[in-house]
Amino acid sequence: MIAALGTLVFLSTLWLVVVAGAALLEESGAKIAAALKGKPVGRQLFVPVRVRARSRSERPMRATPRWRAAA
Repeated sequence: MIAALGTLVFLSTLWLVVVAGAALLEESGAKIAAALKGKPVGRQLFVPVRVRARSRSERPMRATPRWRAAA
């Protein structure tokens, strides 16, 4: 009985992996094929990226000899 349940779980997992793989290929199969052939994809979308300026960090605090002795 355990072997039958284990087989059922294995087959259902295998089916789920196949369905997920088919959905992935359906969604991006053309991009994958173009990449394997070394050709650019027909339509590329470029999203503008906003770059934030880095905030100025405070000057590092130097340890005094008294603090070094405590460590």
